[in-house]
Parts: sequence; C-alpha cells; structure tokens
Amino acid sequence: MRDLLAMASPHEREAFEGMWLGYTETFGAPDLRETIASLYKNRQASDVLCFAGASEGIFAANSVILDRQSHAIVVTPNFQSHETLPVAICEATGVPLNPEDGWSLDIDRVADAVRPNTRLVTINFPHNPTGTILPADRYQALVALCRKHGIYILHDEIFHGLGATGTQHLAPVADVYERGLSLNVMSKSFGLPGLRIGWIACADKEIISKMERLKHYLSICNSGPSERLTQIALRNRDRILQRNCSIIDENLPQWEAFFERYPDHFEWRRPDGSCMAFPKYKGAEGVEAFCRSLIEDSGVLLLPGTIYQSELSETPDDRFRLGFGRRGLAEGLAAMDSHMQKNLQ
Repeated sequence: MRDLLAMASPHEREAFEGMWLGYTETFGAPDLRETIASLYKNRQASDVLCFAGASEGIFAANSVILDRQSHAIVVTPNFQSHETLPVAICEATGVPLNPEDGWSLDIDRVADAVRPNTRLVTINFPHNPTGTILPADRYQALVALCRKHGIYILHDEIFHGLGATGTQHLAPVADVYERGLSLNVMSKSFGLPGLRIGWIACADKEIISKMERLKHYLSICNSGPSERLTQIALRNRDRILQRNCSIIDENLPQWEAFFERYPDHFEWRRPDGSCMAFPKYKGAEGVEAFCRSLIEDSGVLLLPGTIYQSELSETPDDRFRLGFGRRGLAEGLAAMDSHMQKNLQ
C-alpha cells in the first residue's frame, strides 16, 4: 500500500483519502474507465465495464451470451470456470492445446467444432498453465473464423504484458474483433489481487449493457477505495510491469538451470509469456505421487496436471504447473534440489 500510494499524484492521493464511502457507479468510475480504455488502441470508456475481479466478469459474459439452446467452445486445459460455467448453461466442446506443437491451438479443430448454434469461443493467452502465446497468424485465423459465423470470443488476457524481456503479446481481442471481449484484472500481471478490480472491454454495446444490468444482481458496484488505488496503479502501469517482468528475468534462468541438472526426470519447454510453465515429469511413480511427496517431505508446492482435468477433452496427466513470478525463488529451488538429490540416492 505504501509503495502504491508513493506513486500517487497529490490529486490522486486526495481522491483516495478524501473520497465518500458510498456506492460507486455500476459501470465503474468514469475516470478509471477512461484510463482502462487507454490500454487499448480502439476502445473508449463506454466500451469498458468494471467488475469485482475477473471471475465476476467471466460469470457475467457467459451468462449474457449463452442460453440453453447455445453451444460453446473452450480450449483445454484451462482455468476451471472457463469450462464449468459454459457447461452449466449449455452444451460445450473442448479443443485441447497440442503439447507436440508448442501447446498451440489447431484452428481447424476449432472450425470442426463449430455448430449452427455456437455462440462463444473462450481462449486464454498467455495461457494458464502452459505460458503459451498463440502465434499471430493462428490468432488472426481464429478471429476470421468467428467473424464468419458471428461467434463471440472471450479472451482471458489477465497475463497480458507479463513475461521475460522481449515477450511479444497478442493484440487485445477487443481491438481486433467487433465481437471480442477482452478480460483483464489487476490480480495477475500487475500483481495486485487484493484490489479486486477487473474489467471487460468490448465494442459490442449491447453485450456491455447486458452485463452491466446483470452486475446489479452480483456485486452491484466495485469498492471505491480499490478504484482509486487501481487508477494510481494503471497510471504507473509501465513502472509496475517493468518491476514484475524483471522478477521473471531473474527467476526463469534459475528454473532452466534446475532442469538442465535433471534431464532424465523432466522435459522442459520455456514458456512464451506469463509467470508459469507446464513441464513433463518422467518418473515412473507419476506426477501426482511426485508432487505429493515434494510438498509433504520438502514443503515445495507444485500443481499436478490432474488439477487441470477436463470433462470435455483429454488433458495431460504427466505435467505439473510451476511458477516464477515472486521473489525468493532460490529458497524453493534449493529445497526442491535437496528433495531430488535425496530421492536419487
């Protein structure tokens, strides 16, 4: 909090400390929406709807776009609600990312999954858990496919801007597609999950309006203090992103060196972006047993691939998710190294 407030202008500090603690606007504070719109090339404040975190936005988008007669397409593996929410409303098809193709998305498989009643395709790049960023030509092909059929794209862009130096991110879908919904939040790339401020940007005014009306039955409005703090953070976004990406620059080589020490136990692929990767575990006991022994015996937590199981398609069961977005990685790697050495004896 002190670090963030130290970035505030006198006007922003007064707006935070002197604000009235009543209800805020359901759409989000006008100046905050203006600032969010500046993150995009082609969007205005009227194209932005703020939410209490990203999950509320995911719920609202699925709820207003889909109904019982609809069909949805989601990539797998993925963040759980991107699958469970569509499935709770209508029929859905999972299209798995291909680990043999750099965890990329086969657009032909998406095209084969399209039905006359397909209303929504949900994607997430940089991807959780693999860190993959879709090649630009495939991204353009997906937009063209959805435009042809009038399908909305919900793009979970919460790791946009985060990655090692030189990371090339995709253009926000709200900038390149009239039915594209760009989901973002202060939680991930900006490292400020306690603010609980997220948003969707979209050129489709009808969808924005429907989600705003639904929000009256959800959070109603955002936290006023959080909106003021988010305004400060986004005005200083380059500084904050540079700080967070520098942590990745520091941590990623440490993971690469670790995997070079154990080539018989792991298969490593450097992620395209974000702060996570999804390596393969080669041990005979399986990744579930490995992750369990690692946390119970050595206090190191990794997420086994079984966490990312899907009811819509097969997902790898020999992978685990790791993170490198926080300082202090060396301590965890030392404990993991010790665990490996102990179990190699």
